[in-house]
Amino acid sequence: MSDDGVRVRVRGIYATALTRSLLDAGHEVVQPSPPIRRRFDADLPAADHDASVGTTDDRQGVGVAGDPDAVAAVRDHLSGVGRDALAWDDPTPRGAVFDGIVRETVGGGAVVDLGESGAEGYLPFDNAEGHVGEDDRLRVQVLDPAAPWADDRPVLDTRVRAMAGLATLVPGRDGVRVTGADDADARELAGMTNLLSVDVPDGWGVEWSRDARDAGMDALGDALARAADRARTLDDALEEPRDEPGVVAAPTAGAWVWFGRECRFALDDRRREVTSTMPGHHRTKAASRSASAGVDLAEALCSFDGEGDDRTAARGEEGVDFPFGVVADQFGPREGDRVRIGHGKPDGRLVHLGRGEVTAVDPSDGSVTLEREMTAGGSYDALDARREAGDVAITTFREGRWWYPTVYRDNEGVRKGTYVNVCTPVEAFPETVRYVDLHVDVVKHADGHVERVDDDELDAAVERGELAKRLAEKARGVATALERAL
Repeated sequence: MSDDGVRVRVRGIYATALTRSLLDAGHEVVQPSPPIRRRFDADLPAADHDASVGTTDDRQGVGVAGDPDAVAAVRDHLSGVGRDALAWDDPTPRGAVFDGIVRETVGGGAVVDLGESGAEGYLPFDNAEGHVGEDDRLRVQVLDPAAPWADDRPVLDTRVRAMAGLATLVPGRDGVRVTGADDADARELAGMTNLLSVDVPDGWGVEWSRDARDAGMDALGDALARAADRARTLDDALEEPRDEPGVVAAPTAGAWVWFGRECRFALDDRRREVTSTMPGHHRTKAASRSASAGVDLAEALCSFDGEGDDRTAARGEEGVDFPFGVVADQFGPREGDRVRIGHGKPDGRLVHLGRGEVTAVDPSDGSVTLEREMTAGGSYDALDARREAGDVAITTFREGRWWYPTVYRDNEGVRKGTYVNVCTPVEAFPETVRYVDLHVDVVKHADGHVERVDDDELDAAVERGELAKRLAEKARGVATALERAL
């Protein structure tokens, strides 16, 4: 990390837009992919990176990993992409070492209690040295971190490495290796390693990544020096005896950034500064892998310098056109589909509120109506109405809207009440309707009485740093408008 900013490696569906944004903010983008290199006239070197940014597997947002100061700077920058960007530090970043206790064995691995705010990891048996059973105490390292909204746990290994992007140091290994390569370039790289003036700790072997074959001597030296520093940090920490579950060493940091609908359209604008970009580029790519491939094909065949087709455009509150009807007709959701409700929480968790049948889709305004049969037991939040067998919940989502209503009816169709959830702009993906709940809600009881609830939870989320003040103010404004309308 230099006075000129952070050196960042960027990959994934947001790469072009984020490269433009990071460069404009004074950061340096390094190790560009071939498409990024073609699109930018700037000199983007194959240098070592301070932090990496990569799209999450579900395409919802990005993960950031690297040196702690660099990760903090990049996280802050990405948090400003849009009002509905939410960011969280990763308690289990890649490369961190923990003392853990095996809580249970499942399938081909073990669930390990890492002791950090209830964090758990998954240790595949193939990643363990020796037999693993319940209550075993292990020292493990995070190989593959997991986003807080994902269903997965971080993947662990009992073998510790010093990871530093282009270079990794492996204890107990001699010599130099290049990951997945045995060609002339790889052999040349192995031979060049001895020319680098870097003091590698005794007992650690060098393993270069594939990208290292394209890097210059300065970049290789920087990466190896970074890996050596992390190896020394780990050496000191690993000498400590095993203790209660908790972190032993964290030479790197991590963060996760959730991009909402407004963020995706803001990133469309940044990408459009660089190359032809269809309306709703990132929103469509986030829907599914097949939708992402469809965007690539459309942009390869057509120019999108003009306006979109309003006949199938869902216009959100930000006034941005998105061809919802075309996308939904091709990829979903469609009438008859069963779709999940992905209820994001400001603390990073994603709770699924069950599946509902799509009973209506309106391509003109982006509305999707779901119907769910409710099970008996308990009562409906804030409505003072019992949940009984035969009850039906009818929820109408609209693309880009900051709220959605759910009407509860009994088995004879009598209304039990309406619950209006205030949230980040709704996105109706093919298999999941997704948003982040903003706590404050408005309810209309069966007798017509309107009540606003959970303002205190919104205030607490702001105090904890989970929600930005401008996002909280938007939520309060939406709730006030709903009170008046109902």
